[in-house]
Amino acid sequence: MTLQDIPKIKHTDSKNFFLLCGPCAIEGEDMAFRIAEKVVTITNKLEIPYVFKGSFKKANRSRIDSFTGIGDEKALEILAKVSEKFNVPTVTDIHEASDAAKAAQYVDVLQIPAFLVRQTDLVVAAAKTGKVVNLKKGQFMSPEAMKHAVQKVKDAGSDKAWITDRGTMFGYQDMIVDFRGIPTMRQFAPTVLDVTHSLQQPNQSAGVTGGRPDMIETIARAGIVNNVDGLFIETHFDPANAKSDGANMLHLDNLENLLSNLVAIRKTINSL
Repeated sequence: MTLQDIPKIKHTDSKNFFLLCGPCAIEGEDMAFRIAEKVVTITNKLEIPYVFKGSFKKANRSRIDSFTGIGDEKALEILAKVSEKFNVPTVTDIHEASDAAKAAQYVDVLQIPAFLVRQTDLVVAAAKTGKVVNLKKGQFMSPEAMKHAVQKVKDAGSDKAWITDRGTMFGYQDMIVDFRGIPTMRQFAPTVLDVTHSLQQPNQSAGVTGGRPDMIETIARAGIVNNVDGLFIETHFDPANAKSDGANMLHLDNLENLLSNLVAIRKTINSL
């Protein structure tokens, strides 16, 4: 797969990493536009290939009263509006095989959640839409095992897949990133580092996932040094009041400085 497989993507000749960035979940049109406008401005300035990220629904929640979405069609329509208004591609995650064809009408990349990446029917359904498929490595899986997820996409008739590492479970309530896995997975497909989900602290007694956003730049820098093809970063202008994953999201005001530093590191790495 190449970045040119993604419609509307820009700056593909910049030698930068590409970026999947946006809120965890679509909470409404105004918030999506506000975040997209800011990230588009920054990524155009820094010449970073950019895909707007937003979940149209959140099916994997610890508690039954957790926010799951504003309605499937409404959220998907907002993703399509973001793409049209800002001329950028979009990505959203799907949870059931029936979601694939539905979501593919609105977005450019279909994401398979980490907990579901071994679900054959789901991966195959995503591949058969012809869209790019983002396969998130299961927290319980080795980097080597991801070659089988990529092969499922290929066997379904598509070579449009990449892998995203979102950390590995460390005990019950923490995640770690094993950077040895990046070169391993890059043998199978372009590889993305999900910075913010790698800093989650799941399984809290309150039923709400915690996180370590203070470590975002540390993990992101290490990913760039280790030649990841892309980064995945969730961001919000008010993480404390975000309806999903606020504990590990990057504040939108801090994004430009972070990306500027990462672009500088990538330029140095490219010169070696």
